[in-house]
Amino acid sequence: MFKELKETVKAAYPTIVFPEGTDVRILEAAGRLSTDEIIKPILIGDKQEINKLIEQHNISFKDVEVIQPDLFEDFSQLVVAFVERRKGKATEEDARKILLDENYFGTMLVYTNKADGLVSGAAHSTADTVRPALQIIKTKEGFRRTSGAFIMVREEEKYMFADCAINISPDANDLAEIAIATAETAKAFNLDPNVAMLSFSTKGSAKSPETEKVIEATRIAKERDPQLFIDGEFQFDAAFVPEVAAKKAPDSPLAGKANVFVFPSLEAGNIGYKIAQRLGGFEAIGPILQGLNKPVNDLSRGCNVEDVYKLALITAAQSL
Repeated sequence: MFKELKETVKAAYPTIVFPEGTDVRILEAAGRLSTDEIIKPILIGDKQEINKLIEQHNISFKDVEVIQPDLFEDFSQLVVAFVERRKGKATEEDARKILLDENYFGTMLVYTNKADGLVSGAAHSTADTVRPALQIIKTKEGFRRTSGAFIMVREEEKYMFADCAINISPDANDLAEIAIATAETAKAFNLDPNVAMLSFSTKGSAKSPETEKVIEATRIAKERDPQLFIDGEFQFDAAFVPEVAAKKAPDSPLAGKANVFVFPSLEAGNIGYKIAQRLGGFEAIGPILQGLNKPVNDLSRGCNVEDVYKLALITAAQSL
């Protein structure tokens, strides 16, 4: 998967901004991406500290830009653009303070086309990464909110899980949006999406407001995107195992061959991907934020260099 992505991204050579430029994991991953000539990194933070860390850890860069927000020569232009974007919710004085925050500053670089995407979260919470994106980048037309998907990889196997990061208790419309967005993400990574809407019931085997929500979400998603290959509601085994599908959902077009799984709640999605990761031996890459106008992605604070490298590569691919 990543070999193909590298070649695709390398041809475009996008610019990715890393607001956490003083984190060694970020520096090492950005250095590899730079020396491999896959992306041009922009590192945000104190220039002296960043350069000192690069020297201390013997990190090589072929092409990199280091920006310290309070010394940025176009800072005033970003302030004006931020005030306009916030439409009366921030004064110029507010903007000058807010844009000293590295995540807000980095997000403005993406918004003003000075960068193609952003990767943060190694030292910040998900909220710290997502909030500026929602306020500045905003969601695509037709989407009310963003969602977080994981690419689950084990050797040649590849699946998408969502929402595992953002929406605690999505309603039927939210779930339909998540399904459509995750199918789009799957296509971006050469996965032909067969979407299963998950529940604790398969095709009416149980009745409750929770199962009805999933049934309604499936209907809405089909109505919004008639080309979407989607069905539900399913228990996981009926979505994934053809023999079980033949018994529990014999009329389903998915026939137990789903590769995109939409969970009915955040707790289910979060638990599900971590079980697959820890017990199933899958690599969980993400969360990939979906539904935004431009790519902004969130790392786990427990990430390693390889996690940063791969998520930056995915972010770069989303920007193409």
